[in-house]
Amino acid sequence: MLRISKLTDYGTVLLAHLAENQVAVCSAADVAQATGIAVPTVSKLLKSLARAGLVTSTRGANGGYRLARPPQQISAADVIDALEGPVSITECSSSDGDCEHEGVCSVGGAWQRINVAIRRALDDVTLNDLLRSNSPVPTFRFAGLPINVETNGD
Repeated sequence: MLRISKLTDYGTVLLAHLAENQVAVCSAADVAQATGIAVPTVSKLLKSLARAGLVTSTRGANGGYRLARPPQQISAADVIDALEGPVSITECSSSDGDCEHEGVCSVGGAWQRINVAIRRALDDVTLNDLLRSNSPVPTFRFAGLPINVETNGD
């Protein structure tokens, strides 16, 4: 199963909070209180997001964090890259892939195309899109069968 880590999920929540409060600089403690995520985790994630250029930090008594660019310019791919590294669903899909079977593999090219498609889809979803709780829920097809993504009623 392809799945983002809990830390990446939390990172998205932190970015969403900063996106909703763009006029203010938010301290790690403020973000932790607003999101319910522990301060050490928030601090760690905000530092990683700052290193990736998704948030900026200001030191001092009135310091804190804010988005480095507007939420419509931050993609889901940017967040995943910042916290997990580039999307790579198979060994041969990564730029530094080192699969011993790559030279004779008949399916590697297909997995690489799938990886590119996933990457494009993640690039197409912005933080602004993630904030829209009323967005329509997509329907996917799995092995030819429709799969509905269900929400919890929110």
